[in-house]
Amino acid sequence: MLNLIGEFECKIDAKGRLMLPSGLKKQLPDGEQDKFILIRGFENCLVLYPILEWKKIIKEVDKLNLYTKKNRDFVRFFYRGASELSTDNNNRLLIPKNLLDYAKIDKDIVLFAYSNRVEIWSKDAYEGLLTDEPEDFAKLAEEVMGKKDKEEKNDDLS
Repeated sequence: MLNLIGEFECKIDAKGRLMLPSGLKKQLPDGEQDKFILIRGFENCLVLYPILEWKKIIKEVDKLNLYTKKNRDFVRFFYRGASELSTDNNNRLLIPKNLLDYAKIDKDIVLFAYSNRVEIWSKDAYEGLLTDEPEDFAKLAEEVMGKKDKEEKNDDLS
């Protein structure tokens, strides 16, 4: 499983192109460094997936029962604006204007890489997100990660 990590400050050029940082590109396996899928994120950011990671996610989405309205609604919003991107000869990705507008990205951005994805944020929005850190991060960590231990124990009993 891919395990990306890091924060990278970058710029979008006037044509909407982003140069992938070498520190991020080095983390991508051979053959996964030039084709990506870009979608809208949940908090007005964009999410970039290497193509093979995207195919894994689609397998999960394809399991949804499309006879259920909320599943259809989710699929429509999830795929809305999804774009396949390929790097050009200068290692740049052209971000579609509608996605730049959605994320309110102008020039300065932050790429936040974690797990199998890279979130693309306007620098201002990302900095705002970080200033809204929970007062008691330790309590949040206990609530989120503490449940994981309980779930694993329940899975072991199954």
